[in-house]
Parts: sequence; C-alpha cells; structure tokens
Amino acid sequence: MSQEVLVKIKESLVNLDLDRTIDFVKKAIEYGVKPIDIINVLADGMKIVGDLYERGVYFVADLIIASEIFKEIMNILEPLIMREKEVLKPIGRVVIGTVEGDIHDIGKNLVTTMLRANGFEVIDLGVDVSPQKFVDAVKQYKPDIVGMSALLTSTMINMKKVIEALEKEGLRDKVKVIVGGAPLTEKFAKEIGADAYGENAVIAVEICRKLVEELRRSRY
Repeated sequence: MSQEVLVKIKESLVNLDLDRTIDFVKKAIEYGVKPIDIINVLADGMKIVGDLYERGVYFVADLIIASEIFKEIMNILEPLIMREKEVLKPIGRVVIGTVEGDIHDIGKNLVTTMLRANGFEVIDLGVDVSPQKFVDAVKQYKPDIVGMSALLTSTMINMKKVIEALEKEGLRDKVKVIVGGAPLTEKFAKEIGADAYGENAVIAVEICRKLVEELRRSRY
C-alpha cells in the first residue's frame, strides 16, 4: 500500500496537482512512510517535470507550479524530518542570489527549489545581493558553488564584480561559479570568469552536479 501511494505522489506532482499531491503525502505519512522516501519520489517527479520541459511539453509556468508544489510538501515534511532527526547528507552546498541592483527572483527561486529537490543544500541570499554579501556568505557557509542570477542587462556586469571580489579575498579557487538569467549567454559567462552558465533550472541542476564532482576531485 505504501509503495502505491508513493507512485501516486510522483504522478500527482508530475500532473501539477497540488491538492492530490498533498493528500497522497498525508496518506503516506499515515502509513508510516519515511520522509526521506517521500522526498526521493518527489525528486523523481521533479526530474520528470524537467524532462517534459526539455522536450517542450511543459513550459516555465509549469516548472514554477511544480516547484511550488514541492515547497508546499517540504513544509509538511521538514518538521517530521527534524523530529526524527533524519540527517540527509546533501550532494553539495550552494550559495545563490540575484546580483546587486536586480530584484527579480522567479528564476532564482526555481533553481533553488530544483536544487533542493535534487539533494543540494541551498543558502538563498535573496535579491539585490552585493559582492560583499556574496563574499561574506562564502566565508560563513563554505559552499561548493556560488550561483548568481540577473534578469536585467544593466545588472549583468555585477556578476563580474562578485567574481573579482572573490578573487581579491582569495576565495575564487575554493568555489565553482555558475550564472544564469534571461539576458545571459555562454559567451558572457566565460568572459566574466564564471565556471558555467545555466540556461534553465533543469540544466543548472545537472551542471551543479558536475561542478561538485570536479571540485571534490580537485581537493583530493
């Protein structure tokens, strides 16, 4: 019975049905299913949603709906995880924010949710984040990856300022940098010294996986 309800959780998430997903999650909890097992099927569902987006079946709005459903379910599961003291070892740690002068956060929030759905620990600095705040966050949280977002062409250059600030503090070699946002390109990412460009949330997750692997190999 518990296996059936896990399948239904995944299907309802893929179908972007919030109410049914919540109902099935609550049933799973009643059946004694561990939160980690629920999170795993949610992550599987998010991967399917990402695949549908890549194939042009789903659009950005659908990704946003799926991410909102995921966040709603995590609000239900997180207290249970804390109560049971289940320690989920993250794939890697990401500090992310929208750069200084830019207050757009839909893309950033989507990437944040997708990363969390795929097992990353994410520290979200919010919007209008100064280079110094990025530097302070790297010192405090010691992330594997720094992610920067921008929607305005006028704020894109601030990504370079963050990288320069990390270099000045001797932190650049300790982290991988990924950038993303509507006006960005692969060429721009290379020009400012970023390690990667995430065209969309799905691709960003896959890139972050590879960046963490590269960083870990270089450390040992």
